Parts: sequence; C-alpha cells; structure tokens
Amino acid sequence: MTDETVDQSTLESADAEDPRLVVLQAVVDRVTSWQDGADEPTVRKELDDAVAESDIEVDDATREKIVRHILDDTSHGDIRHLLN
Repeated sequence: MTDETVDQSTLESADAEDPRLVVLQAVVDRVTSWQDGADEPTVRKELDDAVAESDIEVDDATREKIVRHILDDTSHGDIRHLLN
C-alpha cells in the first residue's frame, strides 16, 4: 500500500456517518487502478453504476468533482475533501 492509497478500514471507522465516502472512494480506487487513462464517459459510467447499486445519493456537482479528480489526478488519493 502506498501513501496515496486509502486504507478501507480507516475510511469506515473515520467516516461511519457518511457511507458515501466508502462507496465513492472505492470507485475512485478501482477506476484509477485498472483504467489508467480512462475517458470521461467510462469514468462517469463507473461512478453512476456504483451510486445506482448502493443506497447513497450523490448530487451532480459532487459527481462532477469526482470525475474531474479521477481524470486529472490518477493517484488513489483520499476524496474526503470532495464531499464537503
């Protein structure tokens, strides 16, 4: 695990009150690990599919921030700051 990778147990314990973080961080980690250089439609579909499969709600502005983060910063960095 690199410094950039976010430990799942840390996410779950630190933000148990916000299940969006766990779901959305998993999308970011998954897409950036197997889809280096993914185009915007692919990233958006992965994000939309993950949100649809969960029982979380994510507004369009937050989805856009996450898509931009994945496309612009291919690290597995913590997305917690994007949910504020």
